[in-house]
Amino acid sequence: MTSYNVEQLPSPFSVLGEGPHWCSEQQSLYYNDIYGGTIHRYDYIGNTTYTAKIDGYSVISFIIPVKNETSQFIIGTERSITLIEWDGVSQKAKYIETVGEVEANLSDNRFNDAKIDPCGRFYGGTMRLEEKGDIFEARLGSFYRYDAQRKQFVVLKENVGVSNGLCWNETLNLFYYIDSCDLDVKEYSFDSNGNLSNERVVIDFRVSGKRPSFVPDGMTIDTNGFLYVATFGGSAVYKIDPSDGKILMKIKIPAEQVTSVAFGGPNLDILFVTTAAIEFQSSQPAPAGALFKVTGLGAKGRPMHSFALN
Repeated sequence: MTSYNVEQLPSPFSVLGEGPHWCSEQQSLYYNDIYGGTIHRYDYIGNTTYTAKIDGYSVISFIIPVKNETSQFIIGTERSITLIEWDGVSQKAKYIETVGEVEANLSDNRFNDAKIDPCGRFYGGTMRLEEKGDIFEARLGSFYRYDAQRKQFVVLKENVGVSNGLCWNETLNLFYYIDSCDLDVKEYSFDSNGNLSNERVVIDFRVSGKRPSFVPDGMTIDTNGFLYVATFGGSAVYKIDPSDGKILMKIKIPAEQVTSVAFGGPNLDILFVTTAAIEFQSSQPAPAGALFKVTGLGAKGRPMHSFALN
C-alpha cells in the first residue's frame, strides 16, 4: 500500500477555501476563499502564501490565470467572470472588466467551481446560495462553457444542484464532472468544439440508496487517468479508478470539510488540498480551513490550463 504524508502549509484559515490552480510558470498555487472574499498565491519556492482582496467583491468563487499574462486572472463574482490584475504579492488586486455574465434574473445564484479545458476554454457552473437553504432543496444552477470568440455562454447542463469538480482526460477525450447534489461522479465524451455526450455514472457515493456522511466536491486527475475527489464532510480525498468506479485509496485529511484538490510542485507530484472552516451551522476547529499538501502518493498530475481571453 502506498504511504503518503500530509502537511499543513503556511496559509490563512479560509472560511471556504476552494479552486486550487497550479501555475507551473510561476511555481505557485492560486486558490480562493469564497466567503472570505480573498484570493491567494502559495509560493512553493518561498513556502509563503500571499493574500489579496478586490474592492467591491465579498464573494469570490474561483481564480484562474489568463494565458500569456503574468498578472491577469479571471475570478468568479456572483454570476460573472471578472478580469482582474494582481502582482501576486500586494494585498489589493485591481478590477479590469467584466468578461461575461449569466443568469441575470437569478440573484440567489452564484458561480461555484470552474476550470479551463485543454483548448483554453472556460467551463463553470452555478448553484443557489447556501444561505438560501439546504443545497438539496433546489436545482437552480446550470453548467456552462464560455465561447470567447462569440463572447457568449453555452449551456451544457441545466437543473444543477451544486456545480462542482471537473477535470479532463485529454488522452481519451473524456471529461469528468460532479454535481454535489447527485452524490456521484459522471463521465462524458467531449469533442473538438467542447460539447459533451455519452453521460455515464462513474461512481455513486450513496450507501444502500441513502446519502453518505459527505458530498463530493472538487476533483482532479493524474496521468494514469485516476480521479481524486474531495469529500466535504468526509475528512478525506478518494482516489478512484473511473473504469470500474472502485475506490483505490482513502487519503485522510485533518479537516472535515475537504473542498478541492490539484496536483502541483516542480514535478506535478504534490497533491494540494483546500479545506473549509465553516458549514453555515457550526464552526470547525483548526486546522479546518488550512491549505495542505500530500506527498508520497506515487502519482503525477497533468498541467493545468490558463484561460484564453481572446
